[in-house]
Amino acid sequence: MQRDMRSDPSFRDGAAPAGPVVLDVVTYNIHKGFSRFNKRMMIHEAREQLRELGSDIVFLQEVQGRHEKHARKFENWPDKPQHHFLAEDIWPSAVYGENVLYDHGHHGNAMLARFPIEHSHNQDVTHMRFERRGVLHCALSVPGLPGGEVHCVCVHLSIFARSRRRQMDALAGYLEEIVGPDRPLIVAGDFNDWRNQAAELLALRLGLEEVFAGTEDGLIYPGRSFPSKRPVFRLDRIYVRGFAVKEARILTGPAWSKLSDHAALSARLEYVPHPCGEF
Repeated sequence: MQRDMRSDPSFRDGAAPAGPVVLDVVTYNIHKGFSRFNKRMMIHEAREQLRELGSDIVFLQEVQGRHEKHARKFENWPDKPQHHFLAEDIWPSAVYGENVLYDHGHHGNAMLARFPIEHSHNQDVTHMRFERRGVLHCALSVPGLPGGEVHCVCVHLSIFARSRRRQMDALAGYLEEIVGPDRPLIVAGDFNDWRNQAAELLALRLGLEEVFAGTEDGLIYPGRSFPSKRPVFRLDRIYVRGFAVKEARILTGPAWSKLSDHAALSARLEYVPHPCGEF
């Protein structure tokens, strides 16, 4: 039986847990806290849904770090950056990577976690000046994993195929330099990769596997996540290394589809020790 790490006393004390390490993760493009077509502000509702989900690690894209115009327009606009607003009282660790800066504010990627974030770095992977992009890398301290940590990367890639290829190459090169090939790794976010070109590169260079791993016509495809009301395109992903995928879900239905133009993806992951031993 899988146990909930959050209720394990040894986990809370920072010691290695007695059973298998199981992590619940979710990735979500929150559309800066607005519904599809920017009709309604939904950041409060998004917070409640994420809290109800109760994931251990949350990968977020299009997070509003600051927006002075919205703060003046909306009476209940959060008085703190969205990643802190979403994390408050639930996820003790929260990191934000600014990607797009404008006169009245900025937005980017963020990561929320129940674990200490030992290191974070926001890597600029912009290819074209008018489309700023970044990848946010964090090393999380998780008892029971080799070296006591898992490397996590939150991505939001270009809408243009040529730029995406360059950005994925830069991401792979960065991770090859700083993360050992036997270390557990999770890469999640909005890949904008509707042609499914990321899987081969990430599998070949980093040994990553997409969590849905379903088959259609003999090919492996990720889940459909866009648009949120009736998902057709496979834009959002969760890739893992060193974990068995116990469950993968596309979070749709009325409670989720009204929050953003993207559907959220979640997965339950169980750490699998490397056959050559832990290093």
